[in-house]
Amino acid sequence: MHNNIENNLASYALKSKDSKGREYKEEIPKLRTEFQRDRERIIHSTAFRRLEYKTQVFVNHEGDMYRTRLTHTIEVAQISRAASRALMLNEDLTEAISLAHDLGHTPFGHAGQDILNKCMKDFGGFEHNIQSLRVIEKLENKYASFSGLNLCFETREGILKKCSKTRAKDLGEVGRRFIDKKQSSLEAQLTNVCDEIAYNNHDIQDGVKAKKIFIEQLETLPIFFNQMKIVLKKYPKLSGSKIINETVRLIINLLINDLIRNSNENIINKKIINSDDVRNCDSLVIGFSDEIKMLNMELKRFLYSNLYKHPDVIKMTDQANLVIENLFSAYMNDIKLIPNDYIQYNLLKINSGFKERVICDYIAGMTDRFAQLEYTKIFNERS
Repeated sequence: MHNNIENNLASYALKSKDSKGREYKEEIPKLRTEFQRDRERIIHSTAFRRLEYKTQVFVNHEGDMYRTRLTHTIEVAQISRAASRALMLNEDLTEAISLAHDLGHTPFGHAGQDILNKCMKDFGGFEHNIQSLRVIEKLENKYASFSGLNLCFETREGILKKCSKTRAKDLGEVGRRFIDKKQSSLEAQLTNVCDEIAYNNHDIQDGVKAKKIFIEQLETLPIFFNQMKIVLKKYPKLSGSKIINETVRLIINLLINDLIRNSNENIINKKIINSDDVRNCDSLVIGFSDEIKMLNMELKRFLYSNLYKHPDVIKMTDQANLVIENLFSAYMNDIKLIPNDYIQYNLLKINSGFKERVICDYIAGMTDRFAQLEYTKIFNERS
């Protein structure tokens, strides 16, 4: 099965047959590759389903038309899979990493992560990237023979975009590349860039739809204005959201084409023959050309200043801070506020001095809606 599916991949792509394997040994699948099995386990996980009700930029109850972590994740998987195919990399591994990369995200997006990290500052901190790894290695609870999803080493390692040396030491072999200063696989590098392509451009669409940013502002960006001119030349009578949608399509196309072209050039210039060459590179192999990198950075700065720092978005952030900080405090004061079955499952950790981490895991796994309901239930009863 491995040879049939993977024999057309580039020599530097990761192959299932060369995988470092799973933490717990399992029978080799007969009708799919190891990385396909990983992808399917992720899709069927509880954490993956919960992404539907977790914030991307706009809080879930703001409206059904905005992207959630789930729709964002699916978009990342589509973009990264297409780019992976063009680069002759392992599409299944790329897709598995894409689908799992946000499993550790808190309710209320990055605001939730920041406040949970603050709550945990004396207890090891919180970082969604490492939490994603924690979800797939420990917190998913579906299988009789092991905790977590027991994914391949390459999928688990690929999820870790960044990690301090201090934290890497606690992650064993998965964290070793951060200590040894090695690069991640091309599949992992590609997923990281495609994640950025997806959220930058789709946040434009959601931001305009929410009337937080406007086309007149976007026209000041060369990357937007130049693609919009192409759209209007082809469709001179086009108006409204269709201009935005068509322009964003062209921007994504521009970015992906540049990414593929520049990455192929890097592979040649760096003399990449196999996956070990990728590991030993002094810099990332997958990436934009200097020109496109600059244009993309302008777009990121624009979104940061005009969308993520918009007063209405800040207001949502303040609400997220209030909910999560108060929930953490309430559970710390009385852990019996958490359902008994969850407490019993984690009793050994709680009694071993890891009460804070158990509470953190519980809050991080919440959806926006559930966190808000829990907050209302606890604090309305007290008032």
